[in-house]
Amino acid sequence: MAKSKETTPLGLPVREQEEIQAIYLKLREAEAKLVGPDGKTEILPNNLYSFLLRLLADLKSGHSVTILQNMHQLTTMEAARVLGVSRQYLVELLEKGKIPFQKVGTHRRVFVRDVLAYKAGRDTMRRATLNELARHEFAKGDYDKVPDDFHAGR
Repeated sequence: MAKSKETTPLGLPVREQEEIQAIYLKLREAEAKLVGPDGKTEILPNNLYSFLLRLLADLKSGHSVTILQNMHQLTTMEAARVLGVSRQYLVELLEKGKIPFQKVGTHRRVFVRDVLAYKAGRDTMRRATLNELARHEFAKGDYDKVPDDFHAGR
């Protein structure tokens, strides 16, 4: 009579499951290292290693990546470009208190984090408005109708 092997709920032999767990623990405890062209190695903190893996995955997927320091300051022209608005409109937003800013001499400067926070809020509000418009059109039964812009007003 053949001796039966003890298995885990996954159907793996217990010995294999234990080996997998041991390898997993070794990987989790291992230190990631950055090796330069000169052979010099630097040990990377786990959070930096995770960030680099995420960065590489985004790049491999064809996504563009921008790395900015949280405390980096932008000129009004740079901030306007990030938001896709005119510099004059951005200055109005600053003066209305929609985005915090500092004055450096006579020039306004904004932190990149504040510009990105404003942009995220603006984009969220835009999405909600578009979703509401789509719900309203769907409720009226007009959602899949194509407007005849050529004969508008007749």
